[in-house]
This record gives sequence, structure tokens and C-alpha cells, in this order.
Amino acid sequence: MFWQRAVAFLCALVGLLGIAGGASLLLKRGFDAYYRRAYPIRYEELIGQACEERSLDPALVLAVVHTESRFRPDAVSSVGALGLMQMMPDAYNWVRMRRGEPETDDFSPLFDPPTSIDYGTEMLRMLLDEFRTVDNALAAYHGGWGSVKQWLDDPEYAPDGENVTNIPFADTRAYVERVNKTMEIYRRLYGL
Repeated sequence: MFWQRAVAFLCALVGLLGIAGGASLLLKRGFDAYYRRAYPIRYEELIGQACEERSLDPALVLAVVHTESRFRPDAVSSVGALGLMQMMPDAYNWVRMRRGEPETDDFSPLFDPPTSIDYGTEMLRMLLDEFRTVDNALAAYHGGWGSVKQWLDDPEYAPDGENVTNIPFADTRAYVERVNKTMEIYRRLYGL
């Protein structure tokens, strides 16, 4: 009688564990499906090609595009940043100048995904080359190249002179944190 109860109990326990395991698997799949909808990969070929050409981490570029525009090519920010990668007109002309292209007053090309990704990733590459860390480059992408140069020269913001550890602009600090979190989500979801 004891053995029968013990076997019945063990069978019930195994059944419950199986149900719990199945529910856990379904829950994980549900979370993954939700996150894949919330953090999609769009413009995969364009982003992949730009990342390969410029030796950029695709998770970084996807995180920047997601954070900046949620993949909306027609996005316009309250401060005048345009397109998928939300470039400011001055930044667009800065990249054009660095490429040896003339300045322009026509910023409509930034609404074209290939152009936005091309210039935006080139700017990211330039900022990474200049400032050497992802966080510094992201701070410059959002808060401006000149701001990061000043912060690096000030021990209050960059004690070692190489890493801005105390970003004085709250919105830029939040931006860097958001892009880093989004980058980790892209890595986890898509194995990037």
C-alpha cells in the first residue's frame, strides 16, 4: 500500500513537472515572439552590408536604428534629426565633407533607407575611430562630437581622459544606456 501511494505520488510529481516544463517552454517562446516583434530586424541586407564594409557590430547598428526611429524611414525628431538613423543636417554635411562631397541644403536623401544607413553607419565608424569606445561614440552620436571632446578633457566627466563615465547631459546618458540595453536584446534574440 505504501509503495502504491509512493509510485502514484511520483507519477503525479513527474506529470506536474512535465506540465510546468511545458508551460515554461511555452512562456519562453511567447516572450521570444513578443520581443522579436518589439525588436525586429528590418533592412537586414542594407545594415549587414554597411556593417561588413565598416567593421561595425550589427547589434550596435540595429540598436541605434531601433532607438532612434523604430525603423521608420520617415522619422523626424523634435530637434530636426531625420530618417532611420536620425542624422542631424549638420552631421550629414560633416560626413559628406569627410567623404570629399560638397555640402548640401537638400536633406531629403536621409529619408531614403540606403542613404540613411550609409551615412549613419559611416558616422558611427568615424566616431568609434575617434573616441575608441562604444559608449563614447554613442554619446557623440547623440550629444555631439564637440561635447564628447570637452568631456574627455574634463576629469569630472572622464577621470582617465579616455572614457566618459559621467555624461552631464541626462538625455544623452539615457540614450547611451538605452542603446546598450537594446544592443544586448538584439544579441540575445538573434545571436548577433
